[in-house]
Amino acid sequence: MFEDAELGHAIDKATYDARVPTLRSELLDTQFALKDQRSFPVVLLVGGVEGGGRGETVNVLTSWLDPRHVEVNGMGAPSDEELERPRMWRFWRSLPPKGKIGIFFGSWYTAPILDASLAKGGVKWARLSKSVDEIVRFERMLSEEGALVLKFWFHLSKTAQRKRIKELKKDPLTRWRVTGIDEDYFKRYDRFREVSEHVLRHTSTALAPWLVVEGVDRRYRELFVAEELLRAVKARLTAPKVARPMPARPSDAPEIDNRKTLLTELDLTKKLAKNKYEKDLEKWQGKLALLTRHKRFKDHSVVVVFEGNDAAGKGGTIRRVTGAVDARFVRVVPIAAPTDEEKAHPYLWRFWRQLPRQGSITIFDRSWYGRVLVERVEGFAAPYDWERAYGEINDFEDEMASHGIIVAKFWLAISKTEQLRRFKEREQIAFKTFKITEEDWRNRKKWDAYSDAVCDMVGRTSTAHAPWTMVEANDKYYARIKVLKTLCDRIEAGLD
Repeated sequence: MFEDAELGHAIDKATYDARVPTLRSELLDTQFALKDQRSFPVVLLVGGVEGGGRGETVNVLTSWLDPRHVEVNGMGAPSDEELERPRMWRFWRSLPPKGKIGIFFGSWYTAPILDASLAKGGVKWARLSKSVDEIVRFERMLSEEGALVLKFWFHLSKTAQRKRIKELKKDPLTRWRVTGIDEDYFKRYDRFREVSEHVLRHTSTALAPWLVVEGVDRRYRELFVAEELLRAVKARLTAPKVARPMPARPSDAPEIDNRKTLLTELDLTKKLAKNKYEKDLEKWQGKLALLTRHKRFKDHSVVVVFEGNDAAGKGGTIRRVTGAVDARFVRVVPIAAPTDEEKAHPYLWRFWRQLPRQGSITIFDRSWYGRVLVERVEGFAAPYDWERAYGEINDFEDEMASHGIIVAKFWLAISKTEQLRRFKEREQIAFKTFKITEEDWRNRKKWDAYSDAVCDMVGRTSTAHAPWTMVEANDKYYARIKVLKTLCDRIEAGLD
């Protein structure tokens, strides 16, 4: 992949000086069109060999753009806070909103490439391939969510890099830029090149291709990057909207009356006597308290998802969970309709930001499953978008579990008759009237559509590392104890 970037590309000063004024003007015009349209973000990655001119090029590029609408992220070694979350957490937090350009100096490619290049005993290709697959899925998701992903790789031949290091060390003004790490990397140039070429070849896709920049000549690389950025953004701004393909679903499937589903097979008559409930509540809250104080718990965190029918008792159940845990280490995140800021990012962005540090619990009252529930049923998401969300959600939860986050997901189910009883009760009791809204009544009219969505959701996202627990919730006592016991079992298994 690097042969074309070793041909000695160069731009003479006269050509450079003649092109730059027009280029800067066009860049600014296009940047403001991007800001005004606010239909997509630009995610610009800068990678490559040491001494390839990445920093100099980024500095020039940002000086040609309006800095108010450019976010430069220098992704060095992760902080303690970042190490306590999944690897991709810090990149998700830094994604630019629609209308802005986000430059990543160092990115989700850096660690996999360096780890493979510096590994003792040779490259661990299987591990690298797993990272590559995760990156491809992540960038596909960014592109599907509308982001324009531009990836620039600054390349130097081995001879050119050796010369570059010598020049930097010779000049007193630039000597500081050459560190022992740079020289150590140079000693591993051949392996670094092999690994980089493998990664670039397998991650250069139609949606997010790599552009390899020869880094020897300053003027050439600056014009190359600026002109490619200009071309890509202008093309996206003027491109016609393309209709989303319809998902492949059997439209002629026969209607089956009284078919069995995950919901119809629940025994909603299950009950627990009050005296038994009070004993069990003390037992399981006590166990939960002990588990969250276990010496191994500090190396884990817990994410609990609560979904369910309206009036199924999520709030009361959550209070029984939080009542057992040190308040300093538990947080409840209620999820409502997304804000304007959240709409300007990929839909999972607002959930990634809320992941807990080690030793903590985050409870989501509603969650990312809104994409395949309310957004599906109400038509807020196109079929293509909510269909692809199942895979994206599975990837999200897999990343959590791989990092040691214990994931517990609960669907609280009640019957249609019980829901009606609770709705009427809420209307009649003064301190409960705030719990019932017109939206609840509208959702009730779509009971069957929501039931279908729930069955699809559970069937397609219940995995070994993030299973769904169906909770029979007509009786609140029974539901609360089942949730507490299941949560204790999940945490205990995760700590083993």
